[in-house]
Amino acid sequence: MENPESKIDSRIRDLFEPSMIISFFALGSEGGLSFPVTALSMIFQDIGLTTLVVFFLWRNGEPIALIGWKFKNLKKEAALGVGLYLPVMIGAWLLEKAFQHLGLTSTMKHLPEFLTAKPPLEILLAGVLVTVVAITEETIFRGYLMLRFNALTASLTASVIITSGVFALGHGYEGPASAGTTVVLGMVLALIYVWRKSLIAPVVIHFLVDFFPLVFVPLVKIG
Repeated sequence: MENPESKIDSRIRDLFEPSMIISFFALGSEGGLSFPVTALSMIFQDIGLTTLVVFFLWRNGEPIALIGWKFKNLKKEAALGVGLYLPVMIGAWLLEKAFQHLGLTSTMKHLPEFLTAKPPLEILLAGVLVTVVAITEETIFRGYLMLRFNALTASLTASVIITSGVFALGHGYEGPASAGTTVVLGMVLALIYVWRKSLIAPVVIHFLVDFFPLVFVPLVKIG
């Protein structure tokens, strides 16, 4: 008889695969996609997947703390995320330059139009987007998928590598250098999660990584 948990994980896999394929081709194209359409599709997709994760945890009788949502030291963990943001970003920038030096390309000299907020309402939507993405993607990738892959492979190292690779798939449109950097960034966030046994610091770092190009820079331009 098939394990009920295996059935649940197969369902989330079946939902993840088409969503990632759609994201890769849709976001990788400049074919008329506007920022509001892109942002809203990402928000609803990530909220939907996170809702499934919560459902699967409930179905298995597992507490949400199992995937790192612990609030006991919220301020300390958030401050740690803020403190780690700058060294993480400097390291990511240096790594991407190293990849480019090795001949890998990057298409992200400027944000594509479908990720560029312009009117004030779009910038507000961008703020909602980066908040939702940080919370939901860390819940999905660092929390739930690491838990499942760790159980499946009996290897924490393998779960870190696999989830970081899957995390980077949605960034394929940025070019090999940026996608490779995203794999390593995913590993760093995973290691911080394992170290702290909490999603708070990775969520804060993820939020700040997206906030500055998607929200702060457009605000400065219209200021």
